[in-house]
Amino acid sequence: MTTYHISLEGDILKVGFTATLAKGDQIVRDVVAQLDAMIASGELPGGSLIKINGRISVLVSQVLADKLSKLYDAIALFDPKIGERGLDRYVVTISRHPKYKVGDTLDVVRCLRRASLTPQQSSIKVVLCGFANTGKTCFRDGLKQALLQIPNAPESYFISGCPDGDGSWYGETARRDLDLAKNLKAEYKARFTPEFAQLKAQEVRAINTSIFIFDVGGRISDDNRLIMAEATHAVILVKDECEIAPWQELCKSLGLQVVAIIYSDYEGVSDAISGETPILRGSVHRLQRGEDLSSRPMVQALARVLVELI
Repeated sequence: MTTYHISLEGDILKVGFTATLAKGDQIVRDVVAQLDAMIASGELPGGSLIKINGRISVLVSQVLADKLSKLYDAIALFDPKIGERGLDRYVVTISRHPKYKVGDTLDVVRCLRRASLTPQQSSIKVVLCGFANTGKTCFRDGLKQALLQIPNAPESYFISGCPDGDGSWYGETARRDLDLAKNLKAEYKARFTPEFAQLKAQEVRAINTSIFIFDVGGRISDDNRLIMAEATHAVILVKDECEIAPWQELCKSLGLQVVAIIYSDYEGVSDAISGETPILRGSVHRLQRGEDLSSRPMVQALARVLVELI
């Protein structure tokens, strides 16, 4: 089973990781094999410009640049952080073509996945919120993998909304080398400032991937309020029943639809789903760093709920 997906749709190369977890060397070999096959069959004929859209690691980006720059005069990469409603924005990164300069941005009208969707319904922005040490980052990483495992699921994108050093890289790194992950987190950790909150809010506002998910710091504060105000939906993760009301009140004040309230039971041995409508409720057990949480029933249930919203 391949670890990376590549397909050509018009002049856009759609790429992304599959649900199969693998090390970087295996992923790179899979990318090379697929590109060589597409080139040999004529599926990648070359030309003046190719756009790339999807999840790309640093390793994969090197392979794509090497292979595609020999076929195309210019390469542009999708940047989800600078798009606008209804538009995908690409940044030219390689160019030998007089029409395109490195750093140019190209706007592409986004095609909705279903004709019945309006632009307002074509994407959701979900904030994972709750007090500190509820396992939001671990839950986010498990949800990311669970969405990848759903056939034909809408595209999803995940970021961290707090400067605690965690990123989308953390879960996979911790599974392979927990000490390295902890050291990197400590190195990347920064202070939560009003300037950070404003920049993060701008970032959340600009991203228009179908399913966009981010977590925030474990305090009800003006900084978190500013960032969360850019979301459309919320998932509340708690350790105790008394923690629910403050976050519900915050979400209500911001006009966010709460789609799930989940009890984080670290000492538990199994998940429990107590209700699915109108809000998904229940518990998720042992949100442990470095573990693959994508198969947990609660994580999978939330993934299905988010897909159904789109």
